[in-house]
Amino acid sequence: MTVDRNGGPAVPQTRTARHRRIVDILNRQPVRSQSQLAKLLADDGLSVTQATLSRDLDELGAVKLRNPAGELIYAVPSEGGYRTPRAPLGESVKEERMARLAGELLISAEASANLVVLRTPPGAAQFLASAIDQAELHEILGTIAGDDTLLLISREPAGGQELADHLLRLAQRER
Repeated sequence: MTVDRNGGPAVPQTRTARHRRIVDILNRQPVRSQSQLAKLLADDGLSVTQATLSRDLDELGAVKLRNPAGELIYAVPSEGGYRTPRAPLGESVKEERMARLAGELLISAEASANLVVLRTPPGAAQFLASAIDQAELHEILGTIAGDDTLLLISREPAGGQELADHLLRLAQRER
């Protein structure tokens, strides 16, 4: 078991965990080379050989694309059916998308301690959860989505109400 040095959860030394971490890194920052990626993984406590990393990138469908600055960087296909690789989006773009979708889909938000229950139209909860996950808000520990109900878990023990209020404000702003 490895502890993420950035204060994240403990990560097992498994192929699946390593793949998840590679995708997280590539979606969060520009990575120009396998050696740079290997160093970033090592910084998180995941030791990997160049051969393993090359195989991982191939299995993940990673390709090199030009980012807006013109640099060649690694990118992986998005989750959720959209398989065309894209360069990482900026934080403001992710938060704007989350706010727009909250304005379109959020029906209600109710908090209890560190939990927030969000209601959406039928079939929309997972779509909104994905946008919230991609926004990577530090105060959100995780999301669980059903058909029309979404559970957010706040990182703070009593942070549910503040989080619910924040999402409701975002939804109102976008309407």
